[in-house]
Amino acid sequence: MTRELRGRRGRLARAWSAAAVCALALAGCSVRAAADGGGGAAGAGGGPAATAGPTGTARPKPSATPLESLPGAHINIADGQTVGVGMPVSVTFDRPIPVAERASVESQLKVTADTEGSWGWVKDRNLADGQRVDFRPRRYWKPGTAVTVRAGAGITRHFTVGRSFVATVDVRTHFMTLETAGSSRRVPITAGAPGMDTWNGTMVVSDKASRVFMDSRTVGYADQYRGYYYYAVHLTASGTYLHQNPKANTYGGRQNVTHGCVGLATGGPAKRFFDEVVPGDVVKVVGSRDTVAVGNGYGDWNLTWDQWRATSALA
Repeated sequence: MTRELRGRRGRLARAWSAAAVCALALAGCSVRAAADGGGGAAGAGGGPAATAGPTGTARPKPSATPLESLPGAHINIADGQTVGVGMPVSVTFDRPIPVAERASVESQLKVTADTEGSWGWVKDRNLADGQRVDFRPRRYWKPGTAVTVRAGAGITRHFTVGRSFVATVDVRTHFMTLETAGSSRRVPITAGAPGMDTWNGTMVVSDKASRVFMDSRTVGYADQYRGYYYYAVHLTASGTYLHQNPKANTYGGRQNVTHGCVGLATGGPAKRFFDEVVPGDVVKVVGSRDTVAVGNGYGDWNLTWDQWRATSALA
C-alpha cells in the first residue's frame, strides 16, 4: 500500500459504514500434484482481481471519495462465471496487509448484489496472515443473483449465482444426499477410515478435474497410494476431494476405508456427480470429527454470522 493510501485511511474508514447492505458494501486424501480437464474458479492468489466492508441492515449514503488503486489484489471468481450458492468472494494480495491498514483496504472492496453480507479476514492455509479477505453472504446466495465486485479503482468483476446444489455426506450411514432444484437423491459413499477421518463441516467446491494425480507421500501416508484418480471434485487446500475410488465399488454404503477423501463408485455415480457440480457448490460432512478450518479452502460457512462479522476490520 502506498504512503498516499495510508494517509487516506482515516477518511476512507469514516466514509464507509461498518454496517451496510451488500448492494453497497462489498465493499485428505492427497495434495493435487497434477490435474487435467474439468475447470473451476481461479485459486487463491491467482486469477483476476477484487471488491467490500461488513454489512447489516442500514443503507449508508454513497461516499464521494474515489476508490484508490489496490495493486497486487486478486479475486477467485472469473468475470462472467456462474458459481454455486456457497461461493465466497475471496480476495488475496501479493503481500500481507498489516492490521492497521486492513480497514482502509476493506473499505475499497465493494460488492453490488441483492443480499446481506460481510467481509472477513481469513488466515489462508497457504498464505501469510493478512493476505486474504473474503465476502460471505449471511446465508447462501439466492440462485440467479447477479453480483458485481470492485477492488479499488479499475478492477471490476461480474458473476452470476446458478441453481442451488447442496451435497450432505453422512459418514455414519455411508451415504451422500444431493439436493437441487427441489429434488433429492441418495448416493452410497465411503469416507475416511478411523484415524484418517474426513473433515467435518461445510466445504465449498473450489474446482474440479477429470483426473488428478494423488501421492500419499505428500500428506504423510508413506507409499500407500500413488496414481491417478478420476472425476475429482476439490474441497480443501489440504487435499480433500470427492472422487472416483474403486474401493467404493465394494465399501460404498457400508464402511469408511479411504485416507480422508470421499469416494464414489467408478462409472455412473462418480461421473454423474462430476458432471453436475460447479465451483461454489456446497458439500457438508456430518457425523465426522474435527471441523475443517475456515482458511482450509472455503470454510467460511463454519462460522456463525456473528462470528463471521467479527472478523471484519470494520466491525
